[in-house]
Amino acid sequence: MASLSSCMFAYRVRSWAIRGSDPSTQKPKMNSIKINGNTSIGGTGKGEAPNYTSSTAAALSSVASVAKPTYVEDQYRQNIPTKKQLVDPFRHGLIIEGGVGYRQTVVIRSYEVGPDKTATLESILNLLQETALNHVWMSGLLGDGFGATHGMLRNNLIWVVTRMQVQVDSYPIWGEIVEIDTWVGASGKNGMQRDWLIRSHLSGQVFARGTSTWVMMNQHTRRLSKMPEEVRDEISPWFTDRQAIPEEASDKIEKLDDKAKYVICNLKPKRSDLDMNHHVNNVKYVKWMLEAIPDSFLKNHQLYSIILEYRRECGSSDMVQSLCHPDEEIVKEESNETELVRRFSLAPEIVNGNGKMSSLQKWPLRYTHLLQIKGESKNEEIVRGRTSWKKKPSLKPFSNI
Repeated sequence: MASLSSCMFAYRVRSWAIRGSDPSTQKPKMNSIKINGNTSIGGTGKGEAPNYTSSTAAALSSVASVAKPTYVEDQYRQNIPTKKQLVDPFRHGLIIEGGVGYRQTVVIRSYEVGPDKTATLESILNLLQETALNHVWMSGLLGDGFGATHGMLRNNLIWVVTRMQVQVDSYPIWGEIVEIDTWVGASGKNGMQRDWLIRSHLSGQVFARGTSTWVMMNQHTRRLSKMPEEVRDEISPWFTDRQAIPEEASDKIEKLDDKAKYVICNLKPKRSDLDMNHHVNNVKYVKWMLEAIPDSFLKNHQLYSIILEYRRECGSSDMVQSLCHPDEEIVKEESNETELVRRFSLAPEIVNGNGKMSSLQKWPLRYTHLLQIKGESKNEEIVRGRTSWKKKPSLKPFSNI
């Protein structure tokens, strides 16, 4: 078995060889790294960037007996903190809310927007997932799993989401700087609730809110598990009662059948759709759901609310079917505007003097969704969903100054 020092020496020589420098004359600068044009200096004082050198050494010494050098290299490259960090300059994140919340500042990239230069729903969901993982990272509780704590790893447990709700008031645009706050709380005896708030860094305007419920699953049996006491002791100090979306009684999402108005069949997961837990990532589910909505509708409407109820995992060998049906009881396309006024009891301020609707765009449309695995004997549900939509805001014409 190769010793730790020989493994690390081989790793460093290989790194220097790639950079074309001589280890006898070059010394890597670990505490002065330039990111996005800004130099971040590592330190140990309060409020300074965390110095991971000592934590890295501790992590390496704890795995000295590991046979595979690649694992040692991964630990060296990831620099997963073993203690709580208050500031992470590399991810532009910091601990807030009295030491339990997390805030990350991000820039909306060109590959995160659609044709209208606004962030897509999938991009927003990916940012929520990333900030959640970075929150666990900075807590010092992260093991080598997908957000799993050290206690979860010892019990072969992973996180799975059972419900998620996101409300989008407006979408950030390309190049805009946004702040994403996230925090956690208890959900029953064995679950955890995670919330998010996305706002403009410049104006403070709230773009979106999100809430989700998570439970634990045994990684080997793929069955839900109770929360072990050691895991509860790890995460409960981070719990808070704050809520991004107030709880309200919601209608049950009905299961669709083959009579749904829109159906897409033969959706096959790709290797790129799998996450570190080896099942299809939940963001991919949303993309499959929205693909069932007609393009003619999406051109003039934008999503402002989505509710997801997850039922089971989806693997790489599963064949998926996406069903979608408009909720005719909410908004129905018809020419008799007076009948619409009578049906929905519209507020007086949006009805003109003739009893006609002055702006139909004030009333969103709703769709019910279902993703299911198509089987020979029966179809197994993956996720049920409900989406609510509103008219896209009209683009303001350019004016001569």
